Amino acid sequence: MGAKHRRLIGNLLAYGAVILIVALSVLPVLWTFLISIKPDEEVITATLTYLPKRPVWDNYVSIWTRSGFPQLILNSAITTAVTVAICTTAGTLAAYAVARTRFAGRQKILLLYLAVRMFPAVMIVIPLFITLRNVGLLDSRFGLALAYTSFLLPVFIWMMKGFFDAIPPELEEAARIDGASRLTAMVRVILPLVLGGLVATSVFVAIGAWNEYLFALMVTSSSGSRTWPVGLQLMVGEFQLPWGELAAGGMISIAPVVILFAIVQRALVRGLTAGAVKG
Repeated sequence: MGAKHRRLIGNLLAYGAVILIVALSVLPVLWTFLISIKPDEEVITATLTYLPKRPVWDNYVSIWTRSGFPQLILNSAITTAVTVAICTTAGTLAAYAVARTRFAGRQKILLLYLAVRMFPAVMIVIPLFITLRNVGLLDSRFGLALAYTSFLLPVFIWMMKGFFDAIPPELEEAARIDGASRLTAMVRVILPLVLGGLVATSVFVAIGAWNEYLFALMVTSSSGSRTWPVGLQLMVGEFQLPWGELAAGGMISIAPVVILFAIVQRALVRGLTAGAVKG
């Protein structure tokens, strides 16, 4: 077998793997959408039907007008925005300090960040619950954002450190020779160079906060702070399972993520590519 045939077979296998991955990713979303536009009598049937015989949009109207779902989406959006703001501000400064400064205990701090991610999130739910209750932030969107930050900030620092390590220190040293402070050099010289990585890491944090369920279930109890994953779960009753409305709620919930990806896709791909090549 010649090199040309081997290359052709390799390309076919690669395309086949890509098509399989795309299908496994898209088909569940497509199936959820089809369920969301089916009437109840077509969802629960003795025989499986793939396409709706009579597409309806009643499930979307019902979950948006006759439930507290808009408030749940708003709570998730605010909590996610606060989480991203905290992680971006604190995480960027911390990652830059760890990447550029050599101090005693530096490696231990990095290992501590990694250890936080090694343990299951359920292990820190009770300590977080007690802490938020003692400081008066239990059942609040800001308190929930702090809970998300507890496990997303270490990831942010680890990822951003890799991007900072890829930038030569001589660039900010030249800026400091010209009279800039370390913070000014970081903001004006280094941050524009790692902007793609910053966007990619922020999107990763935003998705993690947007879809989080366990912490939101444990530290929120009212509609003023409860997020959409918990709201959808509470729609499931003992004798009722509204598949159509749950599917419609799921489709509405992924819309902001799709829009976010559409807006930042170029910076996101550039940042992930830079991290893969230089990290």
